[in-house]
Amino acid sequence: MSDSEDEATSESDWPVSAEWLQNILKNHHKDLEDPAITIIAFSVKPGCEPSESVLSHIVAVTVQYCIKNDGSSNTHSLKLIIKMLPQDPFSRFFVTEAQFDLREIKFYTEVVPDLEKFKQENTNDGQEMRLPIPKCYYGHYFAGTNEPEPSPPESVLVLENIKTCGYVSSDFSRGLTLRQTTAAVQAIAQIHALSLSYKILKANSLTDKYAFLFQTTRASDSYQQLIERGLPQLSQFLETRPGLADILAALNDLRPHTKAIIESLLTPKEPMALITHTDFWCNNLMFKEDDTVCQCSILDWQMVTYSRATNDLALLLISSVPAELRRLHTEKLLDAYWETMISSCRSLGLNVETTLEYDRKQLGEDFKRSQLLALLLCIGSVDLALGNAQMEERLLELLQDLHTEGLLCADVIKQEN
Repeated sequence: MSDSEDEATSESDWPVSAEWLQNILKNHHKDLEDPAITIIAFSVKPGCEPSESVLSHIVAVTVQYCIKNDGSSNTHSLKLIIKMLPQDPFSRFFVTEAQFDLREIKFYTEVVPDLEKFKQENTNDGQEMRLPIPKCYYGHYFAGTNEPEPSPPESVLVLENIKTCGYVSSDFSRGLTLRQTTAAVQAIAQIHALSLSYKILKANSLTDKYAFLFQTTRASDSYQQLIERGLPQLSQFLETRPGLADILAALNDLRPHTKAIIESLLTPKEPMALITHTDFWCNNLMFKEDDTVCQCSILDWQMVTYSRATNDLALLLISSVPAELRRLHTEKLLDAYWETMISSCRSLGLNVETTLEYDRKQLGEDFKRSQLLALLLCIGSVDLALGNAQMEERLLELLQDLHTEGLLCADVIKQEN
């Protein structure tokens, strides 16, 4: 056992043992024939600040181990992130009731392997494609039972610790740079392209195959509860600022229609419906940058949904991009997304424009409507912005822009028909 055993128990209240790590590593090295794995040492520490995650309890593990196979012996080291159910009973109930843990584990253990296999079998033009997510080493989910004996729920997800590879978080208060935003839209375009091509070329119903995806009705109910809490907070804030009476009136007129708007805009729109992150904002992204390249890795797939690509794009640009950058570069960012998405689909054998009769202009129209959904989701978490001068100013500029564009009204969803 590691010298850090006491730290592991006190910090995580969960036994990360040498035996448990051996089982994880055997699964990781399953391509080897009967490997003998010996844990040399491991250490455990908190994987994030307490305020950074309410949906998981996270620890970081560094493990050194030896593999003996076919007469040879090699020493290896891995740095892992382990995500478990929250320790707080209320948060634990909230997570298991909403199945946030189930969705993320199933995303990594079912969706990702299918997409990886599809990518390997169908990429035909030499274009390099990667899933811009941490590597998954292990996932386990157990819902718990009442019969014949009560058993508590369990969920464990073991991922690569990308912080140790040079990835860092962005500053939410300042917002993303143009370089980071471009990397983010290109990263999500890879996921969108793979899931869309997989659906079309394999003739698969993704909602049937992945029944755990966040369903529209359930998601709408969850988001509506957040909005009902956030709208009064936003209204009180706007009342303290001069010259915003028109915006406040528009939000008040919008309030009775918010659930219908959410449900309408979350509803998949064929043929372009695909797997979306649905919580695609800067706090769920990490970046690795140097003088020539900016790479983005997408985290926290607890709300993975079958929906519209533009919902992810709109949430990112609405929530995480400074106003001036958003105003100047939205079209350029949509172009970057579009080029990555259609070229990725083409390399997999799908021509979006001819087969699905969908083009860049339609993407722009869908994005316009998705901005209203993104705003409502941000209102549901408005407490993250209030009290921070930079974020408050970004919120005000966003509301003014959307009001000027005529998007603060329920008529937006009439264009769906």
